[in-house]
Amino acid sequence: MYSESDIDNAVSAGVLTPATANAFRNHVAAARETPAVDEEHFRLLTGFNDIFVSIALVILLMAVGQIGGSIASGVGAAAVAAVAWGLAEFFTARRRMALPSILLLLAFVGGIAGAASLFGMAVIGHDGSDRAQALVTAVAAIAAAAGAWVHWRRFAVPITVAAGVASLAGLALALLLAAIPSAKGAIWPLSVIAGVAVFALAMRWDLSDRDRITRRADVAFWLHLAAAPMIAHPVFQMLGVFGNDIGIGTALIVLVLYLAFGFIALAVDRRALLVSSLAYVLYAMYALIKTSGAVELSAAITGLVIGSALLSLSAFWQPMRRLVIGTLGDLGRRLPPVPVAVA
Repeated sequence: MYSESDIDNAVSAGVLTPATANAFRNHVAAARETPAVDEEHFRLLTGFNDIFVSIALVILLMAVGQIGGSIASGVGAAAVAAVAWGLAEFFTARRRMALPSILLLLAFVGGIAGAASLFGMAVIGHDGSDRAQALVTAVAAIAAAAGAWVHWRRFAVPITVAAGVASLAGLALALLLAAIPSAKGAIWPLSVIAGVAVFALAMRWDLSDRDRITRRADVAFWLHLAAAPMIAHPVFQMLGVFGNDIGIGTALIVLVLYLAFGFIALAVDRRALLVSSLAYVLYAMYALIKTSGAVELSAAITGLVIGSALLSLSAFWQPMRRLVIGTLGDLGRRLPPVPVAVA
């Protein structure tokens, strides 16, 4: 399976001409009866060997972390980061294996953040104040962001930008909490603001490649995937979803919000918001059906309704996007293109 990044790399290397690459994309789109822009391509597996290597990497890195951790606090995390970088020189830079590259990036950034956090906790000792812990978190976040930037400069794995931006969002929140510890009570609204900022950045990458034929589209995909839970999770937490009894009113609000997320997803041609909030809407629908009296079959009816709705959305994604884009006027013309209906 080839991703848009692979085709883009082939064009850059002179293996394919831009015209040939576009012809290939058009051929695939025609065969699938859907434009490539709607597919949200990203490469996860190049073959079963990716899974085999990934399992071996997880085992190895866990062992490195445990051995290093037995030496001193933070050494294990630092060792994981160092080993992950070394392995990326082969599996990412040379072999260009998809899933192992993602795992190695996460291990590298996570290792740096973990080492910085553990070393920071060792420095502050028993000072368990909120301000001290926030400062340690800020140090870990800025170390992770710096690590992501260095990793991007060397390997340019698309998920790296999302990891770096998420680290910067964590840095901003941590610095705010360090300066104003009482802001901890507003962590959910602040998280939503951070998520919206990441979403805006994702749209900037998306709109720089509206046809999604370059690596920028892959970067945008991961940014959307990072922004979605930062928006959806805090919003539904503030509503008290997953409480003992959310009530009919709250359940209806959750469903309305999910419809709003669906409208946004159709407009920007990204499904991350729908996936991130799926568990909440399932629970809300379950609560509504249970309240109506269908206790024994409430879970099954919920699955039937939501599953059918999502499959219908997928099947009619293009015509529904056409309707949504049509309501947005000039703004719609700046978003990823939607094919014109053929009579």
